[in-house]
Amino acid sequence: MKLECVEGIVLSETNYSESSKILNVFTKEYGVIGIMSKGCRNMKCKLRGVSRKMLYGKFHIYYKKEGLSTLKDVDVVHSFSKLLTDLEKVSYASFLLELTSQVVRENDDVAILELLKDTLVKMEEGLSPMLLTEILELKFLDYLGVRPSIDCCSVCGSNKGIVTVDSSAGGYLCRECYHNEPLVSDKMIKLLRMFYYVDIKSISKLEVRDSVALEINQFLDDYYDRYTGIYLKSKDFIKQLEKLGQG
Repeated sequence: MKLECVEGIVLSETNYSESSKILNVFTKEYGVIGIMSKGCRNMKCKLRGVSRKMLYGKFHIYYKKEGLSTLKDVDVVHSFSKLLTDLEKVSYASFLLELTSQVVRENDDVAILELLKDTLVKMEEGLSPMLLTEILELKFLDYLGVRPSIDCCSVCGSNKGIVTVDSSAGGYLCRECYHNEPLVSDKMIKLLRMFYYVDIKSISKLEVRDSVALEINQFLDDYYDRYTGIYLKSKDFIKQLEKLGQG
């Protein structure tokens, strides 16, 4: 097998035998591939510290198109080690890795990898993990082929008089098409569209009232349940953290 260098992030890891791991790595070059990290669980193995989920780097591998490739070395680009020491941040980050694993089953566009990396970078810089997660969840809907209508009314197409956003309607609703759907704040309506179009790399400040963030969160949860079929246990743990934070 030829030695190749691929760039990507470890989405998940699985112990294999007594001393090794199988890493599922989302790469720019080949999408998600399985890489065997031999002996990495041994204390003295040079691969020990770089064979874990959430690590972004350049992986030197003996690439195998069918089956598992084999890891030789890693040049670390982002270790995201600061996220690992914060329960809230690592919980959100772990959820995003799991969500990405599901999204790339439908669409392995390399732009998804960049979005994930940029989000984790901003999370490590100290921006709100909840709001960053909402932004990425919203952007991922595009790659799942179920983008909500956030430019105009989902029923008539008008971009005037928008009064709410509703998952069952598929997005925005104007005053003329509104029929007793739950109302949301004007701020939430504006932020939802802003979150979709914002360049994550350019975000330097991210502050939103808790009540508005929860409105966005509720809409996204409902929308994912209704249109994607994706259910992740890690989201339940995040919800428990959010309840503790509100207590």
